[in-house]
Amino acid sequence: MSTGRDVKTNNHPTVRSRLLSQSSDTAPATSLHLGSDDGLLSSLKRKISDSAVDYPRRRATIACEVCRSRKSRCDGNKPKCKLCAELGAECVYREPGVKLDAGDKLILEHLNRIENLLQINFAANQSNGLHASQDSPSLSNGTALSGDHALISGSSNIISIIPNGGLGTWGSVPVGTNISTMPKCHTNATMHLLQWPLIRDLVSRPYDPQILLQLEMAREPLHTLTKTPCVDLSNTQAYIQAYFDRVNVWYACVNPYTWRSQYRTALSNGFREGPESCIVLLVLALGEASLRGSISRIVPHEEPPGLQYFTAAWSLLPGMITTNNVLAAQCHLLAAAYLFYLVRPLEAWNLLCTTSTKLQLLLMAPNRIPQQQRELVERIYWNALLFESDLLAELDLPHSGVVQFEENVGLPGGFEGEDQDQEQVGRDELWYFLAEIALRRLLNRVSQLIYSKDSMASTTSLEPVVAELDYQLNQWYESLPLPLQFPFSRTMLHDPIQAVLRLRFYACKTIIYRPYILAVLDNEQAVLDPAVRECCHKCLEASVRQLEHIMEHHAGHMPYIWQGALSMMSQTLLLMGASMSPSLLGILLTIVPHQQALDELISEVVMEVQHYSSLAPSLSLAAEIIKEAESPGMFSCFPSELDVRNGWGMFAENKEELEENGETARSAAGGRTSPFSVQGTIDVFYEELELII
Repeated sequence: MSTGRDVKTNNHPTVRSRLLSQSSDTAPATSLHLGSDDGLLSSLKRKISDSAVDYPRRRATIACEVCRSRKSRCDGNKPKCKLCAELGAECVYREPGVKLDAGDKLILEHLNRIENLLQINFAANQSNGLHASQDSPSLSNGTALSGDHALISGSSNIISIIPNGGLGTWGSVPVGTNISTMPKCHTNATMHLLQWPLIRDLVSRPYDPQILLQLEMAREPLHTLTKTPCVDLSNTQAYIQAYFDRVNVWYACVNPYTWRSQYRTALSNGFREGPESCIVLLVLALGEASLRGSISRIVPHEEPPGLQYFTAAWSLLPGMITTNNVLAAQCHLLAAAYLFYLVRPLEAWNLLCTTSTKLQLLLMAPNRIPQQQRELVERIYWNALLFESDLLAELDLPHSGVVQFEENVGLPGGFEGEDQDQEQVGRDELWYFLAEIALRRLLNRVSQLIYSKDSMASTTSLEPVVAELDYQLNQWYESLPLPLQFPFSRTMLHDPIQAVLRLRFYACKTIIYRPYILAVLDNEQAVLDPAVRECCHKCLEASVRQLEHIMEHHAGHMPYIWQGALSMMSQTLLLMGASMSPSLLGILLTIVPHQQALDELISEVVMEVQHYSSLAPSLSLAAEIIKEAESPGMFSCFPSELDVRNGWGMFAENKEELEENGETARSAAGGRTSPFSVQGTIDVFYEELELII
């Protein structure tokens, strides 16, 4: 990753744009170095108060070489600054985008050496057969389940090989692969959990992993986009302020220092033509939407807030489809952001593909990008990459190709203002955006290193990879500026940025350790390995922590409601499946106070996702699946009316026995066990029984 530009404003520390800066000296002794982004955030960390983040405002003028050598203030005038003119000296400015300093170069040299060694190990492990023999030292202390679910037993060890289904080790990554990008084939998606042992028994039928994509493809388009746009401009200032107060923190792709100039241009065009008009209308749409809170709380069939502005902006997009400049790319990106708010992921992806195409054309000749727009290009690029990675994590979509420029694009450093004396409409809030870039790249590494292989892998072979990924996740947290560092206490957070970062943190931790849950679901004996048991505990604890304050998820509904809903679904299915395993249930009951607390947690998630069901067909299916999974077997295996009448006495006896023993209710016909809400399940069962009779 190339370094970005320095930002020095009002004596603030420099913002360094580097993605790979993890030193081998600080990692755990057993860890592998697989690329990390902790340097990105550690370079941003500063000594600031706990109550507010001092955000970078604008980039300072680049000093000429003479002023640098004399350590005097440079006014930045060209072709000669004031001092050089007085001295009659040659005035030379450095190229924008600072060179790597000695520390940067040393770090990158070490990382390149480590990566080269890893690539050699990758090839060697693949050719030698990483898990071919039980006598292999790498398997001597592990537990795993084979592809055919057979237990491999030794004299003193239980070796566990995780079933095929996409879980693998770093040995599966081809030489030259950028492991911080989403793999083209992976099994990290939520729907793949329904193929896991025990979890697949929670639903009455198998589901194609592609079904979410198929549902979104068959979805009706937004009919309002064909209507003649009519907008109310009476509240524009309130919506603009709301955008910069509530929305720009997520995307950081609108310059608050040049906004008034951009707005005047749009106003002079009557908001009817030009990219500036389109951008202003999209800012109004997102700003109005942010004032209404979560879209999940809007009455179905009510027009979503901001739609009138989005419709007007949509009418301007055709004029920019064939325009390959920075503002056209920005328009498509902001339109995609509003479609994410509307929970229309596939339409958003279509716009992102257009954005990516424009970015690739621009980045093929980066020197031709106007200097004043380079920072904006970087922000649009990272937004497009973040959006695309989130979609690829759940839907099997074609890759746009924009990722090929990842190593050449710098990280955001701070916007410049055209008019230094003009009051800006908002602050350039950059810290969350940078934190999200680093975390998304880590999530992509998890998918590459654990979920992209179709062959089996032992839990022992995963241990160093999992340890390293977890280490990088903790380093990511430690590198956050203090006001962004969320507490790990089990209390609800009211700061939306901290809340979203904490939810993303636990989602990442769950995904890192999830292979160990699969190993135990496939074979209970896997949990006899203390290392496997500990990893299962970490996974289940992270799942519980992500779900225990369900209202916190509303903080991220503007950018993440679709992704967040599927994440909640996956964590809930994981907890349900774990509850059906005696050993995993035992671990769960060390995390939650009692079974009823777990039942209530799951019920809250089920009810919450029900609120999303009208927003998208994919979320409607998600709500249907976890609702069915909450009480498996109660209806799909229900006895016939005649059987019920003939067996009423037997059912009555069973009811009394179940209540006395506190066992799980089961259908006499199907015999399938529900581990959730014992007393509630019994009551519902008999209510349905009485209705039939």
